[in-house]
Amino acid sequence: MKGLKLMAAALMTVTAASAQKGIEDGSKYGHGEDSVRCVMEYVQFSDAYKLKAYADAYPHWLIVFNECPLSDKNNFSRGATIVKNVYKLEKDASKKAEYYDLLMRVYDQRMKYQGKNKKYPTSWIKGMKALDILTYKPNDLAASKEAYGLLSESLKGDPTTIDAAFTQKYLLAAIDLFKASEIGAEEVVNSYVVCSDALAAMLKVADDKKKENINEAKNQVEQIFAQSGAADCETIIKIFTPQLEENKDNIDWLKKVNRFLDRGDCTEEELYYATSENMHKIEPMASSARGLARMYMKKNDLAKASQYYNEAIELEEDPMMKAKYYNELAAVYFSESQFGQAKAACYNAIKNRGDWGAPYLMLGRIYAAGSKLVGSDDWEKRAGYWVAIDKFAKAKAVDESCAAEATELIRQYSQYFPSKEDLFMHGMQVGQSYTVGGFIGETTTVRAK
Repeated sequence: MKGLKLMAAALMTVTAASAQKGIEDGSKYGHGEDSVRCVMEYVQFSDAYKLKAYADAYPHWLIVFNECPLSDKNNFSRGATIVKNVYKLEKDASKKAEYYDLLMRVYDQRMKYQGKNKKYPTSWIKGMKALDILTYKPNDLAASKEAYGLLSESLKGDPTTIDAAFTQKYLLAAIDLFKASEIGAEEVVNSYVVCSDALAAMLKVADDKKKENINEAKNQVEQIFAQSGAADCETIIKIFTPQLEENKDNIDWLKKVNRFLDRGDCTEEELYYATSENMHKIEPMASSARGLARMYMKKNDLAKASQYYNEAIELEEDPMMKAKYYNELAAVYFSESQFGQAKAACYNAIKNRGDWGAPYLMLGRIYAAGSKLVGSDDWEKRAGYWVAIDKFAKAKAVDESCAAEATELIRQYSQYFPSKEDLFMHGMQVGQSYTVGGFIGETTTVRAK
């Protein structure tokens, strides 16, 4: 900077005879009098920028941006920061609109002059521009369309240069357009596939630090899509079934579609079974094992179903999915009246996902059904219903989405409690602690019908 100031002082003696702006001749500063003006304005904007005096930097930066943008590689990134800050301070709506247009022009000029930069090429710049469009123009359909187009182009770029956050914004923009009836459900599904492919490509080249962020983005994308309203089985089947034959040996495609169907609860579809079988032949994994388990359940071969569920659990790393598989395995054991194994599977599901009510509901049903196996007389056999109700109440407490079902089950099974007379005859009182034996083996509270 000191050198530039000395240069500016020296150039003050240059005449205007050869004046030309840098933006006109492609040079850094221009020539003659224009180069003097550029250097002076650059020095003033840079000094103010370093002090974070963005309002003071703005008029000087604007001259540099319009007349000699190539004077420094950081003119565009610093310019975006300056414009955003003056936008924030501005109260007049029309003036804010001018600043927004200028910010968009900064991105366009950066693409023009620095689009071939190895670290931040055009694909990255388009993504950043899209993010700002969505930030400054929320709930604007035209803006969503523009951002969606930019992000679509960005995600097709070099995975080493684009940001994982682009995928989330891209999918959210697609969903906004879907809800506004601008695009169909199939395009939302395809947008999800684009996000998945981009994140997978990023993971292949990322270091450990970046992998954490990418995996977080992957989880967010899956959650966003699951709640989009576009992920219905009919749409998924329509898109991917015609692609099965040519991709039956393509493990990446099979994994993607199988996981897709699994996340969308499309596990009763033939496509799910087909992808599972083909995947398992090539590379056994959790989702393919689960698909085969579901297939054998449909065929009523419960021994095979439990075998593949256990394999899916062994291969699965995601605690949420592992909990889901354990809960489904519990249902298999329950259907065969293997209550002890069903109970163990439920508790393993809870261990992996304690805030999920489904395993507690399953556990309550298991205890209610198996209560008849506990105790030596009718009174003792009814004691299992107390523990069943405890589990229904727990489901309701940890997971609001289970509240209605849990309340109905509590009402339904409470009628099987012993009467007060039965309690009295056995020397028991309401509110007393009691341990139910057998496979249940839990302590509960005595209650009367």
